[in-house]
Amino acid sequence: MRWVKWFSEIGIEDVPLVGGKNASLGEMRRELTALGIPIPDGYAITAEAFREFLRVNGLEARIAALLANRQRDDLEALERSSDAVRQLVLSARLPDEVAAETLAAYSELCSRSGAPALEVAVRSSATAEDLPSASFAGAHQTLLNVRGEAELLDAVRKCFASLYTPRAIRYREDMGFAHDFVALSVGVQQMLAADASVSGVIFTLDTETGFRDVVLIDAIYGLGENIVQGRVGPDEFYVHKPTLRAGKKPIVRRKLGTKELRLVFDRAKRAHDNRPVPVEDRNRYCLTDEQVLQLATWAVAIEDHYSRKLGRPTPMDIEFAKNGPTGPLCILQARPETVHSAKQRPTIRVFEVTGPGRVLLEGLAVGDQIATGKARLITDLTRMREFQPGEVLVTDVTDPDWEPLLKRSAAVVTARGGRTSHAAIVARELGIPAVVGAHDALTVLAGDRTVTVSCAEGEAGRVYEGTLPHRIEEIDPASLPETRTKIMVNAGDPDRAFMLALLPNEGVGLARMEFIFAGAVKVHPLALTRFATLPPDVRRQVEELTARYTDKTEYFVDTLAQGIGTLAAAFWPRPVILRFSDFKSNEYAHLLGGAGFEPSEVNPMLGWRGASRYYHPEYKEGFMLEVAAVRRVREVMGLTNLKVMIPFCRTPEEGTKVLATMREGGLVRGENGLEVYVMAEIPSNVILAERFAELFDGFSIGSNDLTQLVLGVDRDSVRIADLFDERNEAVKRACADLIAAAHRAGRSVGICGQAPSDYPEFAEFLVAHGIDSMSLNADALVRTKRRVWQAEQRLLPAADALVSHATAPIVYPLADAGVR
Repeated sequence: MRWVKWFSEIGIEDVPLVGGKNASLGEMRRELTALGIPIPDGYAITAEAFREFLRVNGLEARIAALLANRQRDDLEALERSSDAVRQLVLSARLPDEVAAETLAAYSELCSRSGAPALEVAVRSSATAEDLPSASFAGAHQTLLNVRGEAELLDAVRKCFASLYTPRAIRYREDMGFAHDFVALSVGVQQMLAADASVSGVIFTLDTETGFRDVVLIDAIYGLGENIVQGRVGPDEFYVHKPTLRAGKKPIVRRKLGTKELRLVFDRAKRAHDNRPVPVEDRNRYCLTDEQVLQLATWAVAIEDHYSRKLGRPTPMDIEFAKNGPTGPLCILQARPETVHSAKQRPTIRVFEVTGPGRVLLEGLAVGDQIATGKARLITDLTRMREFQPGEVLVTDVTDPDWEPLLKRSAAVVTARGGRTSHAAIVARELGIPAVVGAHDALTVLAGDRTVTVSCAEGEAGRVYEGTLPHRIEEIDPASLPETRTKIMVNAGDPDRAFMLALLPNEGVGLARMEFIFAGAVKVHPLALTRFATLPPDVRRQVEELTARYTDKTEYFVDTLAQGIGTLAAAFWPRPVILRFSDFKSNEYAHLLGGAGFEPSEVNPMLGWRGASRYYHPEYKEGFMLEVAAVRRVREVMGLTNLKVMIPFCRTPEEGTKVLATMREGGLVRGENGLEVYVMAEIPSNVILAERFAELFDGFSIGSNDLTQLVLGVDRDSVRIADLFDERNEAVKRACADLIAAAHRAGRSVGICGQAPSDYPEFAEFLVAHGIDSMSLNADALVRTKRRVWQAEQRLLPAADALVSHATAPIVYPLADAGVR
């Protein structure tokens, strides 16, 4: 046929003929079905058919005249021109040959499927679409559940007309495309019964940071249009690609979405309708773990194919659906992801909140930036003239028609939507922060006030009143020198893991388990192992939090494993050293259900904490849940870069008990490469370093507790705060002695305390003594790395400047170190 091509006849080399979307559909149908990836059949009406449509109806000159002589910033003129052109297109007839071939192919598609009047999806596919320099995402129309010849021909005209929506016109102008340069192909694809099941989108990278080692899957009930339009909050899943390839099951993160609406097709009314989702369905994931892993496996195969075909790494943006409640999952379309994949390794801009502020709203953070501006509530586009450039756009949801407003915004806040909503996608493309799903936005931000939108604090995006103090540091990773001392990062918040992993570092020297306890788990472990003993009011709260789990302890293990797994996946294959929980008894008591299981201690800082809890009969079963979570990350997810560390281990005998308790839980030092470290934060750890070295693979200096205990200073006491100083000679001698003793025993030593970040001279002292690594907070990483390099240049022999600490330790001159 002249004007129609079946998907099996085309590939990604045919973008000029059938546009980016259809070329990609053809590529998958032709090349990937053999790999077992199901892709619904269909065909493309070519771009040449569109041009023939314009020619036969004499539309080229009339369209050009309507789009000319208009001020680009005149939004009302843009609307008028768009309306006039689309009316021309919609009132024109399809050429007879084009219509005949379209209907003949539709008849053949019906015959192949066994349905006399098959429902199809009719998708626009522009010839300048899905290019590395331009995406046109969401600019053109897709019509679903089209059935019958008359509906099909009408849908084709509507797709043709969508080439002239305001957003499409403006986008072409912004990208430098002449209007007559871009043509439109139309894809006709067998429709799946997703309205009775699930659908969603897949990205083969993290859409917030561009981190490429994960697959992100968003899923909802019903048709996927609700995700794109941001009408519902989807379930969210992250799968780690490297260990998925190795045959593991690395779902490192799940987040339950609100899924409040299901878009269905009412076949009696021939119209789509959003219907409420029952609460019991909203409160469970709409995909099983097996389905998530299947989708991720297909996504990786699709990415691999496109990367080979295009000759470069090619992250993908993929749509999927399930064909009814009992039917199979299928891939609907895929295109190269054009926002992050087109970027070179960027200059790192680190946004950091530096002062307090009053939080007005919270939602999901999109991006990792901070912006300040006047909040402007726009509920519909008839009020667009009220919006001024640089303001913060506040609205319910956005669609492609809102793009001109978004381009003028400092930030956007929506009351509804998820990470793959229209507002989120466009905000990423424009490089502005967005807070989506902030439910009370339309009432809280209804007044005329200045706000700060912060998406630099993890998963939660926050809207603050007024101007929030913050700073921006721009970092060129290539400009940072290599250091002999390993520079690692402290991490405890899984929400920030992918962003932190992009910073120049050699892994995580301290991952604090208690951060995940407090932020995600929220329940005392014994409140789960001894659930029946809880007071009724506490039991009710725990029941509500763990409602999706029949086994209460599984809630703890699963939630903790997801947080730990996200950290380990982000830094893979670099080491991540996880410190087992180190709450004090009063801090454990603040966890839900914790008050009934914790003693009242006069000095919790020196009481029942760290190693002493792990083997104790009154906490051991809680520690075994921690061990189970670590095993799940290492064994099920395959993230063997995870190592563990024991805090506040007072004696070697106590270390032996902890290792034996871990062994009971199936976590054995040395098996499957497991390394176990010990915190060096008690004088006994220094004095008996050789004995601790027999039990553990390395040390990490906790300078805060070590300083407190060497000097006998309560670090929380205001009256003697001036005596707390890591630079004191006694503290420095303790550090120097530990490093020397550990190196004699062939063990490595790092530091994860604050001192190297705060005091350049202390960092220099540690370098002089040959410390193996420093683990720093993100905000201090770059400046401390520079200081370490400078100290190494001054103190270390030139020949040894890049020698690995894996070799035998070298003794350096200490004349400038201030010790002995």
